[in-house]
Amino acid sequence: MPRPSIVPDAFTRVDRRRLVRALRTTTSARVYRRVAAVLAVAEGRSVAESARQFRVDRTTVHRWVADYVATRDPRGLVDGERTGRPRRGEIGARELAAILRRDPRALGYRATTWTVDLVAAYCAEHLGRPITPRTLRRRLHQHGFRWKRPRYTYSERASHLAQKKGLSAVA
Repeated sequence: MPRPSIVPDAFTRVDRRRLVRALRTTTSARVYRRVAAVLAVAEGRSVAESARQFRVDRTTVHRWVADYVATRDPRGLVDGERTGRPRRGEIGARELAAILRRDPRALGYRATTWTVDLVAAYCAEHLGRPITPRTLRRRLHQHGFRWKRPRYTYSERASHLAQKKGLSAVA
């Protein structure tokens, strides 16, 4: 289907004033670019010139102009709602603390301490909320958690330890 030709005569003085006013009041860079491109066409520039100036394809400028001409309202150039992947429920500080308090061995893991990868796997498997290790590190840091290597200590001193050090066995 061929596109209808948009000529500058389709724009009135009122349209140009409306577009200039919208250009002054808009705060979004995307909307500003669209309004400026439509205004350039309204002032007599060709669609191709306007497209080159604003670094978009000609068909894009045609679409913006057609959107404006259909409603005669610059708000018609504002972005609509975008669909996308919905955000999952974030893992909060309390939930992280509850996970980290538990022993991974009690949950069936073959590790004595939690690692970021292990917590991420736990969240995906048991909570149904997959989270990347990178994001999990940011969340842990954001909530004030710090990771240190565990220090292993003997529960009782070995009786032969003093002999190895060259001291008497009585010490």
